[in-house]
Parts: sequence; C-alpha cells; structure tokens
Amino acid sequence: MEISSNDASDQPICSGSLSVKEKRKSTAISASYAVYHFGTSGIAVAAATALTHPLDVLKVRLQMQLVGQRGPLAGMGGILTKIMKIEGPRALYLGFTPALARSVVYGGLRLGLYEPSNYVFDWAFGSSNFLVKVASGAFSGAFATALTNPMEVLKVRLQMNPSLGRRGPIREIQTIYSKEGLKAFWKGVGPAMSRAAALTASQLATYDESKRVKSKLLLFNLISSKL
Repeated sequence: MEISSNDASDQPICSGSLSVKEKRKSTAISASYAVYHFGTSGIAVAAATALTHPLDVLKVRLQMQLVGQRGPLAGMGGILTKIMKIEGPRALYLGFTPALARSVVYGGLRLGLYEPSNYVFDWAFGSSNFLVKVASGAFSGAFATALTNPMEVLKVRLQMNPSLGRRGPIREIQTIYSKEGLKAFWKGVGPAMSRAAALTASQLATYDESKRVKSKLLLFNLISSKL
C-alpha cells in the first residue's frame, strides 16, 4: 500500500524523535513558561516590597546613624518616632520608586533564572543533584544583584536624605553620574552579590530538594499501600 505525500509529511523526521512541529510547540511552551515565571515572581516581590519598604527605610537609618562616631545609638522605636515627628509619614517611603523597580527585576531574575540554570547545568554536566541546585541558585542570585545594584545604590541615597527624595530619582541619578562617575552605581556590589548568592542558593536549592524528597516519599507510600 502506497503512502500519500500528505501522510508522509505528517510522519516524524526520524524514529524516536520529536517532529518539527512538536519541537516548535515545546520551545514555545518553554519560552511562554519562562515569561510567565518571571512575571509572577516579579509581581510577588513587588507586592512584598510595597508592604515592607518602611522597615527597609528604618534599617538603613539604623545602620547609618553616627557613622564614624561613637555615642548612644537609637533603637528602632526611637528612629521611627524621630522620622514621624520631623519628616512625616511620607519619609517611610523615601526611595520607593527605585526599590520597586529593583524588586521587580531582581525578584523576577532571581526566581525566574533558577529553573533555566538547572536545565543548563543538567545539560552540561549530566546531573541535577543538590550541588547543581546550589550552583543554580547562587548564579541566579548573584547575576540578579549585579544587574540591579545601581537601583540599590540610588534607593539608599534617597532613603538617607529627605531633600534628595523631593528632587526625585532621575535628578539623583544625574548627580551621582556627574560627580562620582558610572562606577559609583556599583559600590558594594561584591558583598551584595555574595549575600544574594548564598541566600538564593540556600532558599531555592533547599526548597527544590525538599519537593523532590516529598514526591519520592508520597510515591513510595502510594506503592506500599497498593501492595
């Protein structure tokens, strides 16, 4: 029996492999999933930033009080009371614009790059063990921090100086660039990358491995119950 040309075109290119149409569909699904994962991660981190930004302002003020001097340090309650009396409630959201921009990009990249990094390491080394997951988390966290460090520098500058907050982030970017140069936007990037790498590796690798172990236990219990 002869096979028509239409029937032949529907056959896979080779036995045991995906057809061209199936490969294209798989690639499209992967790309759309990556965009979806990045978007949802960024939105989640942005929502958290909006709620916790006042705590970040307080943290920066606490860390920077009496720089280069000795003396009694105010606590969190004292700093909060001082800000509310002198600067008003709006001061608790100083630097919010760069913080929000950073959270969307940083959160999206940090979480969105983890699974693709896992796939790349698995393809390169033929393994997806716990150490590979740690490396994937460290890479995604460090890369996201290196990319968003300028926004972190800008955020801290605005949080420390209320007058800069009134000028806006764009004016402060111009001031930093004209007076200190482009390198000023990457001040402190080394410790920031190290912290983000350790944090992301410990969080995501542990979470991913816990899911794998839990799935194995559930499968084992399911099989045991049927024996």
